[in-house]
Amino acid sequence: MRVNIAGAPISWGVCEVPGWGYQLPAERVLAEMREAGITAAEFGPDGYLPEDAKARTALLSTYGLGPVGGFVPVVLHDPDHDPLPALRRTAESFAEGGAEVVVLAADTGGSGYDSRPDLDERGWRSLLSNLDAAVGVVAETGLTATLHPHVGTMVERAPEVERVLADSRIPLCLDTGHLLIGGTDPAALAAKAPERIEHVHLKDVDAALAARVRAGELTYTDAVRAGIYRPLGEGDVDVPAIVRGLVASGYQGWFVLEQDKVLDGPDADPLADVLSSVEYLRGIR
Repeated sequence: MRVNIAGAPISWGVCEVPGWGYQLPAERVLAEMREAGITAAEFGPDGYLPEDAKARTALLSTYGLGPVGGFVPVVLHDPDHDPLPALRRTAESFAEGGAEVVVLAADTGGSGYDSRPDLDERGWRSLLSNLDAAVGVVAETGLTATLHPHVGTMVERAPEVERVLADSRIPLCLDTGHLLIGGTDPAALAAKAPERIEHVHLKDVDAALAARVRAGELTYTDAVRAGIYRPLGEGDVDVPAIVRGLVASGYQGWFVLEQDKVLDGPDADPLADVLSSVEYLRGIR
């Protein structure tokens, strides 16, 4: 079975959250993606790769990597904030550099992913309206907008994912880890609504740690430090069922490997887990 494998800097501990952990330089991360046999990459946080679209694509090409797109946290629920102009600029930059997808997250407006406010009905109306508008704005640039249900954002838990599916037209980024932590079975969702899946972040998860995050016993950041994300095949996500099911349904997009990490320093070796995940994914039949 042929699948398109991409990488993301978060597997090397590179994250947009201030104070997240040691941030490895892009040159090392991109070189190790190439070493793992990965052929395309998401961009990581703002400023991690060059802001200029052509320079960013040229840097990726130096390491044999194509541009996929990137994770874009956006405040979508505030009726007094218009997210579309900034989103349009981001999508235009991505498109200029040859990317394919904008991965939106419904940002809280705060810092980090360890807490979030509750969303009232007025906020929900704004969120859903902005999601539909985002689809059109991004499509005007030739790219696809997807929503990434994500721990610590306004779309995290199973009922919230269901409402987005029912009341908006935006496709999903199926992040198998964040969905499971939020209480959604990612394999069941992929089987139920494959037509809504336009992008995939593949993670494996320690379900016991995920349950502690859902119960409020452990912060998300502490769970990542504790190893909630495992190399593919070493956790509790039914990765083969998800991959086989999506491919059988006609999915031709990227499977982006993501095992989020918090690194303590430059001597960390995240590549070992990436190599394990690549081998596992290529072994699925």
